[in-house]
Amino acid sequence: HNTNEIELVGWSDLDYAGDLDDRKSTSVYVFMLGTGAISWSSKKQPIVTLSTTEAEYVAASLCVCQCIWLRNVLSQLRIRQGKTSLIYCDNSSSINLSKNPIMHGRCKHIDVRFHFLRNLAKEGTVELKHCTTQEQLADLMTKPLKLDTFQKLRSKLGMMAPQKL
Repeated sequence: HNTNEIELVGWSDLDYAGDLDDRKSTSVYVFMLGTGAISWSSKKQPIVTLSTTEAEYVAASLCVCQCIWLRNVLSQLRIRQGKTSLIYCDNSSSINLSKNPIMHGRCKHIDVRFHFLRNLAKEGTVELKHCTTQEQLADLMTKPLKLDTFQKLRSKLGMMAPQKL
């Protein structure tokens, strides 16, 4: 197998403050192994966040938890992964936050449990990479999409319409 065919890649996104009752955001991720989706989730965040940057950072942290678990499962199955797993995110500020070890006013209140993402990024186990909103595969689970956009993203996930099975 070509390593590109079996590379684990994640996509992280969210619906910011989408719950009108408690204003919590919904974290979404999807993981691809080669050309097919193998893991996905849409789950309300455990905290209320103060900005989209913070919410995206929390979403990415939750995504990284799944990434580590998937890397361990793949290792047990003898499907080797490279040193670093890529996780795509469409929020540049949260990517910068994952790379910046300095605590400053905008992030000092973020719960320490979400900062382990920084350690894993520093070690090179995961890397958050920017993607455009148009490339964001996890958008399928965050908002209604135009039919052509939905079909394009569905196809990229390795899924097809039932009538084509």
